[in-house]
Amino acid sequence: APEELVAAALLHDIGHFTSEFGSYSPDDVEDKHHDEAGGELLEHFFPPVIVECVRLHVSAKRYLCATDPTYFSRLSPASVHTLSLQGGPMSADEVAEFRKNPFHAEAVRVRIWDEGGKMAGLKTKSFRDYMPLLDRIVKGHAHSN
Repeated sequence: APEELVAAALLHDIGHFTSEFGSYSPDDVEDKHHDEAGGELLEHFFPPVIVECVRLHVSAKRYLCATDPTYFSRLSPASVHTLSLQGGPMSADEVAEFRKNPFHAEAVRVRIWDEGGKMAGLKTKSFRDYMPLLDRIVKGHAHSN
């Protein structure tokens, strides 16, 4: 995958750690908007494709639940719970609006990886292994501005 999408996959939930509302709890009764909090944090350091994938990953879940009849069955219990807090599957109008975003396809890819990454025992590299990739992207973005 392109480095930018790898970075977006790594960082998509950063808003859980930066939001004034705190991280996810199964007892939550309202959405904490971690997608917006994460996008807001990253927009000064990362290119738009990464920021938008982070901002859109909740919308991408809602989109996939509305457009792919098999997607809901792949959601983790936490994702099912938060889906209900985030508005449920998108309406037809919301789907059409989501598709207007130039980064919607990339956000859908990141969202699909998000669910795939929730498998217990999955072997992955450590976050530290990705630091050179993140550093390259941040430095490249700083030089392009």
